[in-house]
Amino acid sequence: MTAHEEQPVIVACPDGPLLVRGHIDLTTPDGTPIEQHRRTVALCRCGVSTIKPFCDGSHKAVHFRTDT
Repeated sequence: MTAHEEQPVIVACPDGPLLVRGHIDLTTPDGTPIEQHRRTVALCRCGVSTIKPFCDGSHKAVHFRTDT
């Protein structure tokens, strides 16, 4: 099975990003594809990252909390 055939696995980190393992199709809001350079990517869910859709660790500075 190639990396593109592998089913992605999504892990919600407590008070942090979504870790996505495996290939996913990412696009900008206007539909432009975003190239995936790594097998695992961290996607922002706090809304504060300066490199959206990717996490830059800003959730720590704003004390982002998820419901448990």
